[in-house]
Order: sequence, then structure tokens, then C-alpha cells
Amino acid sequence: MRSAAVLLAAGSGRRMGSGNKKQYLDLCGRPLMYYALDTFSKSGVDDLIIVVSPGDADLVRHDIVEKYGIDRVRAIVDGGAERYDSVRNGVTAAGEADLILIHDTARPFVTVEMIERAMKAAGECGAVVVGMPVKDTVRITDENDVGVSTPDRRRVWAAQTPQVFEGRLIRKAYELLAKDADGKIRGDVMITDDAQVAEIYMNVHAKMVEGSWSNIKVTVPEDIPVAESILKGKAV
Repeated sequence: MRSAAVLLAAGSGRRMGSGNKKQYLDLCGRPLMYYALDTFSKSGVDDLIIVVSPGDADLVRHDIVEKYGIDRVRAIVDGGAERYDSVRNGVTAAGEADLILIHDTARPFVTVEMIERAMKAAGECGAVVVGMPVKDTVRITDENDVGVSTPDRRRVWAAQTPQVFEGRLIRKAYELLAKDADGKIRGDVMITDDAQVAEIYMNVHAKMVEGSWSNIKVTVPEDIPVAESILKGKAV
């Protein structure tokens, strides 16, 4: 099967509070997004599709892909106004790939083993989300932040990326999503996750596959020293 990874690097990084876009922040001497790109280039994925902020394609091509020798980059495409727009652009650029992986490059510690484990599972069941069973009790609240229920922790996972799908499944799901305005789907549910798109439009429920607690998403300034410690192999 032909596989393609859609690697998202189009975010504004508002929560980081930096003048630079998060994906270009320095992490131990290299841009944050470099680490995920390098790992995927060393995996069994056939094609890499990098989704960047509009106008950043040449910067990424010259200063990251070429500078660091990232292999198998099939395309660098512009993202959209929302994450789901960026994913849709990447999925379209992946063409007729049999298996499509979607990964946020703000998660720099994805591993080759994690990628290939998820691909194997997706080849068997069609849709996979990498994640971890939660360690804390989770409370569900109402609109006033009042707790209304407590789900069984044994059945609650924290979703990560990559998320991996049969190509025809996720292509169709995003085609249907494109017909809905502003990503508000049936009851004003906001789209924040690719497996969510598959559930809503294709009635396909992804299998959870264990990732790693080190597979963090760098989102706020406090995440930077944690990421540096992981990268340097220190206990966190």
C-alpha cells in the first residue's frame, strides 16, 4: 500500500505568546517542526506532505527540508484558516494514497516505532488514533463549569497524533466536511480532531493505539523546558 503523511505546520502559535510562529521556535538548536519531519522521513511512509502557513513554502523548503536533508517530501502546501482546512489541503495533496497519516509537527517526539505500529493497526481496521490512557480522573462539566458526570477512567484516553486512516475513508470524510460552514457540525460541535471527522461523516470509530507520554504537544511556553528535557534524555 502507498502511504502518505500529512504533517501540519501551519499554526499561528497564539498560545505560545511569541513573535515567531511556534513551528519555527528553536528547540535545542533546530526548529521545532524539524524533529517530526526527520522522524517521518526515517519511517516507512512513502510520501511526506508538509502543510505550512500561506507564504511560508519557500522558507520551509530552503531552511528546513533542504538544509536538514528531509527525504521523500512530495509537496509543501498552504494551510487554511482552521486546522481542518489545513488537513483537507494536505489530504488532497496526498492524492490516491492507500493510507494517510495526519500528524501535528508541534509533537516533536513521535517515534518511528510509534508510526509503524499505528500504520500496521490502520491497515487492519481502517482508522487509528495514537494516544494514552489518562492517569487522572476526568470530570465532565456543564456550561457553568459545574461537574455533571465522571467517566470511567479505564475507558478514557488522551488523543495524540499521528492519526492514521484508509485513504479513501479520510478523503471522503473531508470532502463531506468541506460542505459544512465554519466546521460546525450537527449541534455546533467544533471539529478539533481527525478521528472526529471520520466518526461524524463516515460512522467509523477509530481504534486507540498506545503512543507515549513523551509524545507531548508543544503549545504554551511552559512546554518548552519540558521538551528540552525530553530531547536531552533527562527525567521530567
